[in-house]
Amino acid sequence: MKLNEIKNEGIVDRLLRLIIAEVLIIVAYFWLGGTWQIMFYIIGIISLFTAVTGFCALYKILGIKTIQIESKPISIYTKIVFALLFVIIAIAGSYYSAFFTKKFFLDDYSRMNNFYKQTLFYTGQDKREEAVANYDKLVYEYSIFISKYTKYHPYSIKSDNEFNADLEKIFGIINSLKENVYTGDLKQSHTNFEAVRPIFQDILKRNNFSMLAVTLVDFHDAMEKIIAAADVKNSKQLLEVYSEADTKLKAVEEIVNDSEIQNIRTKLEEIVELSKNGKVNLLSAKAAELKSAFVKVYLKRG
Repeated sequence: MKLNEIKNEGIVDRLLRLIIAEVLIIVAYFWLGGTWQIMFYIIGIISLFTAVTGFCALYKILGIKTIQIESKPISIYTKIVFALLFVIIAIAGSYYSAFFTKKFFLDDYSRMNNFYKQTLFYTGQDKREEAVANYDKLVYEYSIFISKYTKYHPYSIKSDNEFNADLEKIFGIINSLKENVYTGDLKQSHTNFEAVRPIFQDILKRNNFSMLAVTLVDFHDAMEKIIAAADVKNSKQLLEVYSEADTKLKAVEEIVNDSEIQNIRTKLEEIVELSKNGKVNLLSAKAAELKSAFVKVYLKRG
């Protein structure tokens, strides 16, 4: 039997299956790991295969046909629209998936790493209560982090063959220090905790994450609070969250403080001045300028 005789999918059906296959494969490659990734790949490949061949076994079983022999052929304009859509999804989907998976990874890293830094600080200060509180939070956050990222590697770390081993190494160091943090020598705990830092730094360097990228992500969350307050014209709230944004922007400035970073600082301070002077109607527009200045830097150097 010839292939044309067993086809049961119309051209629009086949084009839609091609788009669906593309989306599933992009999602599997950039966003998923483990069983879910395999499932999405399988469904995507099946969708791609049926789009190419024009035959769907499920349609055959159910007695469905979307192909109509007598219908007039699909117009060239429809084909162009689908072709453009396919290219747009491929380019935009890949670019933004790479961008946001990297951002979300750094968000998770920064949240977990904050408790590491606090634990390191308080063990160094010999403050038991604060050290224990932050250590417990570190153990909790790191457990979530390692559980997620040993199974799923975002695009930015896909080729890092040492990543999982380093995560396990850090996990071992953190867990081994529980007794010392709770009841033992805090100064010695501090020294032992220091061994975690170079492993983290090596992971970031190995995968081309600059410390600038880490601090930019950290600043981003504080900046969003500024923008949210500006958009609702709430000067009091804006001034309350300014301190956090200022501190986190200073961390960025310690790494690099060129004209682009200075522009972010300028926009931030201009928002504060507008807020202090009661010019609330100008806040939202200025906040948009701040976000634009940040995005320009992050897209290029984050």
